[in-house]
Amino acid sequence: MSKLKKLTLLHSNDLHGDFMAEEIDANLVGGVSRLSGYVNKVRHEEENVLYAIAGDMFRGSIIDSEYLGISTIEIMNMLGPDVVTVGNHEVDYGIAHLLFLEKCADFPIINANLHIRTNNARLFEPCIILKVGGMKILFIGILAEVALMQCKSDGLIGTFITLEDAAEEIGRICNTHNALGVDFTVLLTHIGFEEDKKLAELLDPAWGVDVIIGGHSHTFLEEPAVVNGIPIVQAGTGTDQIGRFDIMIDTRRNCIDSYTWTPVPIDSEHCPDDPAIEQLITMYKTQTDAKYGQIITRFVRQLTHPTRIRETELGDLFSDVLCDALGVDVFLLGSGSIRTEQLGPIVTKGDLNECFPYDDAVHTVYMTGAQLKHAVMRMLRDEALAGAHTEFYQLSHGFNVEYDQATHSFTRFDFEGEPIDEQRVFSVGLQHFHYTNMGDSFDLTVEQLKANHPDRVVATSCMQVIEESLLEGRLQDATGEGRLTVRLA
Repeated sequence: MSKLKKLTLLHSNDLHGDFMAEEIDANLVGGVSRLSGYVNKVRHEEENVLYAIAGDMFRGSIIDSEYLGISTIEIMNMLGPDVVTVGNHEVDYGIAHLLFLEKCADFPIINANLHIRTNNARLFEPCIILKVGGMKILFIGILAEVALMQCKSDGLIGTFITLEDAAEEIGRICNTHNALGVDFTVLLTHIGFEEDKKLAELLDPAWGVDVIIGGHSHTFLEEPAVVNGIPIVQAGTGTDQIGRFDIMIDTRRNCIDSYTWTPVPIDSEHCPDDPAIEQLITMYKTQTDAKYGQIITRFVRQLTHPTRIRETELGDLFSDVLCDALGVDVFLLGSGSIRTEQLGPIVTKGDLNECFPYDDAVHTVYMTGAQLKHAVMRMLRDEALAGAHTEFYQLSHGFNVEYDQATHSFTRFDFEGEPIDEQRVFSVGLQHFHYTNMGDSFDLTVEQLKANHPDRVVATSCMQVIEESLLEGRLQDATGEGRLTVRLA
């Protein structure tokens, strides 16, 4: 005979410092004040409520980057999630700083598969059991290696390598804690929607995983995907919406009896403001506005970056700036370095830093024409063009590529109007992050490229290069067309 209890499970992911509301069609949408107002409203209306965040609280706003995440933790403390898992951008300020930020958090941060290589000690608690309404709810945090390239520069930090390894760890945790009378189990992941579905296939139903709440791929859903009997959800990105489960749990059989899930818009219709959190954010914004209000430049018009897997106007602009300033033949700019979909026409220091928050060093490496072709072919693999959260690159001027996905071949691969000589050695500019992840990004090794010519760091700050170049010019423009043409299959 079943014994049913209701659980309301709210969830966000990939907040990326999206603290402020924005005006869309004359309506204010998003912002942590309204997000907090909605969470508080549900906590008041419902009896058993938990709120979880599936990674990437950090990066994406001046308020976050100016205070190296400390401001974000203070704002999140007021928002009051019940549990958070680690995302890839949690390590952007360094593992040591993340461990410091964890000490500043009034909420638990969990992760089962970040460890120290020398002794396999975990960096975080792998899971937590939250008690609500007489129920025990187990949360397990998972971050796959594909989402954690930043840590590869730190040889002491490791992750489980494959989804199979992660699944085995989940099984170990579930087997250990199910004996404690766990009523419901939630995987809180930051590996991407497609990887969540693959992971669900690997889970033994006997382990009792009930739902997967994911992040990383910024996926907007109208309804859960159900794989191996497990509902998988994600709440897009930022604070424009929040996911809501209303679940009837059979506490005798420790499983879902029934559920509904919906994405709830964070707007004035659904969400009251939270004045206290609004006051804190305003305090930070006042301080950052004073520092970052300087006008850097004016574009001819607003330039856009609507997708990370195609050539874009901002991609053309930034790759050209770095190519010309640093004197390389080709600059391959990571598309994911551009964090906003538009910039300008008036560009302040704050606008620029929010759009391009990653202040890496810049390396010049040397690739033969054949290696450059191999690198671009790696970038254009099918999974990337299908939207998988992999690295993609914007090309600087003079480098023109046409690619046919149906035949997996180039119909054009030119430099300065001439087909690229596969024996010629080209100087190629790369941000430090992409230099340290050469194998994942380009299927090449640093050692292979050093055989052509020793590489070197040519700038310690790509942001300083971009800012100075934009300060020198006015009325910049970029078309976002013609360098990279992909004919999809």
